[in-house]
Amino acid sequence: MLDVTAEINRIIEMALREDTARNDVTTNSLIDPRQIARAEIVVRQEAVVCGLDIVQRVFQKLDKSVKLRFFCKEGEKVRKDTRILLLKGKTRALLSGERTALNFLGHLSGVASAARQYVEAIYPCRTKILDTRKTTPGLRVLEKYAVRCGGAFNHRRNLQEMVIIKDNHRTACRQDQSIVGMVSHLRRITRKVVEVEVDTLPQFQEALEAGADVILLDNMTAVQIQKAVQMRGRMKKRPSPLLEASGGITLQNVRRMAQTGVERISIGALTHSHRFVDVSMELAG
Repeated sequence: MLDVTAEINRIIEMALREDTARNDVTTNSLIDPRQIARAEIVVRQEAVVCGLDIVQRVFQKLDKSVKLRFFCKEGEKVRKDTRILLLKGKTRALLSGERTALNFLGHLSGVASAARQYVEAIYPCRTKILDTRKTTPGLRVLEKYAVRCGGAFNHRRNLQEMVIIKDNHRTACRQDQSIVGMVSHLRRITRKVVEVEVDTLPQFQEALEAGADVILLDNMTAVQIQKAVQMRGRMKKRPSPLLEASGGITLQNVRRMAQTGVERISIGALTHSHRFVDVSMELAG
């Protein structure tokens, strides 16, 4: 099982090494190591704030005595030009950790803000907005946290967590390419949740007959998804599978997709196409 705290610390240390934050030639040449300073961090645009704990860890790895005073909560939506925290500590630590801390804060707030937009777009539908594994290599644990911070939900974290039969699995599986056969085989060897990806209604019917736990409707239109929901409603076998729409989902069409009756909508854009939130740090004069 993944040790989340250890993984986050590893990511932070990697970022500090990348910036050589402990060997900042400019700061170390100009600033007395005993000097103390105050600074504030401001969010320059409307956004959902995410990453406050990461900011604290970054600065305290450079100076254990750094103190932070927060003016908003994690996951809170703030207005443009909102001061979200004050810092007090060694000037060297504040200057050397500035970019690393702001990179995390801007990136994660961008993911959380994107997630919140999709969640708000489908309200009051009960459909869950989910992320995907289309994450930045090495940053998945943080990006999936940011998705939750924005009010959405996480899909599987890795390839071990659950079974998803995708189109390439069907192509590569020479022993039995039928969905029924593949699901039956998996039921004999694992108790993990089995999800099947389909892109046509005939494939969907086969996945229904196979008894999949979740059926992913890939790149289907709202009309096709509506028909799939109706087909599931007519099935006699129970329990019926959860339905998940994915592919081509945008802020413009996500509400229409949610209104079809699917329980889940997974969106890669939550983590791979979000905007970096503009944040800045200013030292007191």
